[in-house]
Amino acid sequence: MAVDELQAIIQRCQILEEADFKGEDFNLFQVAGQKCLEDGYAAQLLEVIQNEKNKVIIKNMGWNLISPLVRCIFMYKLEDEKREHCLKILDQLAQLCNPKELFLGLLEQIEQTSGEQVCQTVMLLLQPLQTVLLKLQNKKAYSVGLSLAMIMNQLTALPVPYTKQQIQEDKLGLCQCCNAVVDFAKPFVNEVVKNTEKSSEYNDMELKEELLKFCMKSLKYPLLTAQLEQLEGIEEHPFRCFATEIIDILWDIRELIPLVFLHRKGKSPHWENQEFADVERKNSGDSLACLSYLMFVQHFGIDYFPVVFSPSYLLQCNMTHIEVLLKRTEESMLSKGLDLFESCLLRMEDNSLLHQYLEFRDFIEVPQDLVKVMTLCPIEHLRKKSLNILQLFIGKFDAEGKYTLFRCLLKTSNHAGVEGYIIKNIKDQIHLSLTKARDNIWFTGHHLISLLDLVLLLPEGAETDLLQNSDRIMASLNLLRYLVIKDCESDNQTGVWTTLAKIEQNFLKPLHVGLNMSKAHYEAEIKNKKENRREAHSSNTVCSLTVSGEKMPAMTTDMQLQVLHSALFTFDLIESVLARVEELIEVKIKAVMDENS
Repeated sequence: MAVDELQAIIQRCQILEEADFKGEDFNLFQVAGQKCLEDGYAAQLLEVIQNEKNKVIIKNMGWNLISPLVRCIFMYKLEDEKREHCLKILDQLAQLCNPKELFLGLLEQIEQTSGEQVCQTVMLLLQPLQTVLLKLQNKKAYSVGLSLAMIMNQLTALPVPYTKQQIQEDKLGLCQCCNAVVDFAKPFVNEVVKNTEKSSEYNDMELKEELLKFCMKSLKYPLLTAQLEQLEGIEEHPFRCFATEIIDILWDIRELIPLVFLHRKGKSPHWENQEFADVERKNSGDSLACLSYLMFVQHFGIDYFPVVFSPSYLLQCNMTHIEVLLKRTEESMLSKGLDLFESCLLRMEDNSLLHQYLEFRDFIEVPQDLVKVMTLCPIEHLRKKSLNILQLFIGKFDAEGKYTLFRCLLKTSNHAGVEGYIIKNIKDQIHLSLTKARDNIWFTGHHLISLLDLVLLLPEGAETDLLQNSDRIMASLNLLRYLVIKDCESDNQTGVWTTLAKIEQNFLKPLHVGLNMSKAHYEAEIKNKKENRREAHSSNTVCSLTVSGEKMPAMTTDMQLQVLHSALFTFDLIESVLARVEELIEVKIKAVMDENS
């Protein structure tokens, strides 16, 4: 019987000194203890462990029972009495075993777990692991760090619940487990706080560093991925609770405010290996971006933040984090980046951001990233939001800043729709300059002429793809029509009349030629399609079609004809606006000539 075998080994070891225990004794104890657990004699094993006479034996050999003990705990149902006995055994081992040996045994169990049992195993072993760590004297900081790193590495493999239903179900137990890990870390946080108040010994600095690493990992996972908006029907959002705890730990160990401004100091660990340095930089970038989102969007820990910084300085500090988030493709991270950008901009007055800020790399990079979200992101509500934020960003700059930003975006966006949108903004700024009593030198005169050189031209002359560039061309024509109507040749505030010959040469004449070529090409295509359809005696023949250099999905001939007719309609629309612009120019010039004669 398993219990008898165990009793025999115990009796033999009771008469030995601690130093006389042999490897064979450890093996026999482990086998007999495991057999007791597997055969359902957990109660009897508990009695053996609780017996004061066996204290030395359990101290040296008890840690060997961790692996079979964990297996048995998961094997029994929650209400099973044998499971309760196993849990009591685990608690006793945490109290009695050699801390160093038991620490390694517990970590080994956490490392070996996988899949659906990760959170269950971690939550089961957190309490005994905490008990053991609090007993350790040597390398305590290292051991705490190793434990937290091991736990977080195991949790990182699990998907983060994102929707309200997933959070409520918490299928794998991640939400519950994250908050349990924070409770596990609290005694060590309190130790750092207590010792920091007394002195700053090196060992305490080591423990502080390990807790800081844990917080940084927690910010990257799960918080960067998690849905952190307050959800209706969830009174205590688990990830919001977790975020609050992480912010509190950072504040307690006096790292919260330094972290918010970390990138300003250029502080980063030194790595011999450049690959390690790049990984560390990326990881810390993600974590710091999440921290800024928590503070400035969700307002976690905002009460700790000193109210002494200007909105423009806070925007400057956050641009690095915004750039990190906008370069990601995941919805949860992109939305955090957009929310952080919007939150920083809404703190500012319109026209208050000085043009000198565009000398910072981030202030040029971020709007370009915003354009990529607007044009490439598959999620519609994020595309729309990014467009609104771009307009908000433009509105915050002074006149010179707007001017510089427009030039930059016209040169870098490579998207006709975006260019058309920027040209519309230029028109709005010209309108403000012409209707205000105060002159704005950046959207009148020689500065405007320089900007119009970028706007009123066809990128590839008469051979420009007019269909692909139709948004830009229509916006340019509307701008030119506005200038001709609003600015009299005698006043010439905008300078458009001075540069009219250049506009005709670079824009109007090539546009005429391009329209004639494009219309002829598409009319010929329509004629060919109709002839081919008659020859095939069927309108359901599937053909391929290339438009703007891209092969379109397989379509019937009728569908292709519809697309071609739509293109012709666009050309007609451009042609009608072009004709109106040329008519207005002619009328204005004639009126001036009549006046002079």
